[in-house]
Amino acid sequence: MKIALENDRVIPVRDKIFELNNRAKAMIEEQGKENVINGTIGALLDDDGSLAVMKSVTDEIYKLEPEVFAEYAPIGGTANFKEAIAKAAFGSSDMGKLKHSVVATPGGTGAIKNAVSNYTKLGDRVLTSDWYWAPYNSICQEQGRKLETYELFDENGSFNFESFEDSLLDIATNQENLLILLNTPAHNPTGYELDTNQWNKLIEIINSEKLEKNKVALFIDVAYIDFAGEPKKVREFLPLLNNLNENILSIIGYSASKTFTLYGMRTGAMICLHKDEEVVEEFRRVCEFSSRNTWSNCNRSGQELIARLYADNHILKKVEAERKAFRDMLLRRGKVFEEYAKEKGLSVVPFVSGFFICMEHDDPAELSEKLAEKGIFVVPLAKGIRISIASISEEQCKKVVDALLELL
Repeated sequence: MKIALENDRVIPVRDKIFELNNRAKAMIEEQGKENVINGTIGALLDDDGSLAVMKSVTDEIYKLEPEVFAEYAPIGGTANFKEAIAKAAFGSSDMGKLKHSVVATPGGTGAIKNAVSNYTKLGDRVLTSDWYWAPYNSICQEQGRKLETYELFDENGSFNFESFEDSLLDIATNQENLLILLNTPAHNPTGYELDTNQWNKLIEIINSEKLEKNKVALFIDVAYIDFAGEPKKVREFLPLLNNLNENILSIIGYSASKTFTLYGMRTGAMICLHKDEEVVEEFRRVCEFSSRNTWSNCNRSGQELIARLYADNHILKKVEAERKAFRDMLLRRGKVFEEYAKEKGLSVVPFVSGFFICMEHDDPAELSEKLAEKGIFVVPLAKGIRISIASISEEQCKKVVDALLELL
């Protein structure tokens, strides 16, 4: 007997990523961790398989006083957190004439949910690439929207502007409000990244006269930005947002869960950018309303902790140095995987940086299962498989390549 309503949502019996992760853990218990490669985890692990957590951050957690972290946080976030998270997101970027507003969210996921809720209507289509983080789709379904995709890569392995523009204009002819979910740098799941020239081309398309009657929200998911490369370089696109037309609102989805290795504290933010103060204030009002009626308010301890880090430059430098060491470890893994795959003749999806590398395949589920039989666990997607280089060592990266070559 069924009592619950699916309401046009596709609700799986179980989450495939967590199921694969549990299978990997069970095999580790039986055969030992030296015989298992768990490439399913979307969190950064040390080479020994333990969660990479910044000690400079956790040291400060124990200094928070109960009367500070136990109190309810304001719906939109504490004032000191908002100030700190804007600094974290923008870094040293000159944001020009753009004004901004911050609304706290439970990780990057909450930011996406609020963007869909407030910048599209029921039945609207939301646009993202054909390689995407699976919850983009379920978040849209949950709110009565439909996710549409364009082809991320052209025949040269570069950003497919033609497909992007065609898909965007097709949606624009049928609905006034447009929401674009753009994940860069360190795209999840491919590790792709738009460079400055590509950003200029993207902005040119969105600024087109063909879209001047539409209201456009450009949501930039930067969840992995602080592990994508040199902090200033990976933020070079931010000042370019000054060039967007007035009918376009930029929203940055920022995950403190990733940046500060605070996955379980569920701390993040959505930050809007626009030249018009009225648009910025409207963003704050509508997103706080959605927050109040979904999760009410966010984890105050995470907010107070991040504010504390940014209030002391000495502590912040320690955090940045420790993060750099983790970032360098991740970047080395990506380079090893990419170069070894190229050396062995294994073709992977274009990769720049990030937690994951992907490979196209006609039957991802079957390939994933064959790898699992060898003690290698990866995630099957619609167009191929996703390997978490964030959770495996450099040596294991090579073993995955060798196993793929053997199977293929």
